[in-house]
Amino acid sequence: MSTNMTVVVTGASSGIGLGIAQAFLDRGAGVVINGRDADRLGKAAARLGHGERVAQVVGGIGDAATGEALVRAAVERFGGVDVLVNNAGTFAPKPFTDVTEEELDGYLAGNLKGTYLTTQAVVRRMREQGRGGSIVNIGTVLVDHAIAGFPASAPVISKGGVHALTTSLAAELAANRIRVNLVAPGVIRTPLHEGSDVDSFGGLALLDRVGEISEIADAVVYLAGAEFITGHALRVDGGHVTGRSR
Repeated sequence: MSTNMTVVVTGASSGIGLGIAQAFLDRGAGVVINGRDADRLGKAAARLGHGERVAQVVGGIGDAATGEALVRAAVERFGGVDVLVNNAGTFAPKPFTDVTEEELDGYLAGNLKGTYLTTQAVVRRMREQGRGGSIVNIGTVLVDHAIAGFPASAPVISKGGVHALTTSLAAELAANRIRVNLVAPGVIRTPLHEGSDVDSFGGLALLDRVGEISEIADAVVYLAGAEFITGHALRVDGGHVTGRSR
């Protein structure tokens, strides 16, 4: 992976997004980070360090203007954009019949529409640059292997749309040398699980443990630089979809 690339990471205020931003910075990239809360995003930037190689854009990705602002920041600060990581999104369990229309709209807007609009803005710039690029989406293994005790139909269908978008864009953008792939995490130790015994989910995976943020970040970095891979969904789940340890 080139060390002088520019990477845009959405939803980078904490958790997996923050870990992904750190991984690219550690490899010498310039990174544009995004989040909805200015204070949290500023604290994330301070935590990352490398101030000269970090730009911040505040805004929700469900608004097309945010994607355009991310591209502007990448161009003005670093001269262009080479990689987009669509990490921003929300996810929480709730029984199917209890999900409100407002909640459903929120997942579709934040997880699917936001990914779509942000990618549109970045792809327009990548085409103008004429040097290709890489897009890595964040999905979930629950699209392929649901858990009866963890009902999450609303966020899962929105992420299912992101999986489908990955396949479609890989075909459509191949002629532009823009690769589109996806990382599908299993259960990962993130702030989302604070207050709960996340390690109790370890038995869902063949490796009998939950994953770490750094393991998702490593997978994203790999796909960002893997020049002969496109349209691929890489499961980082400890074998969750394959089988059970117990």
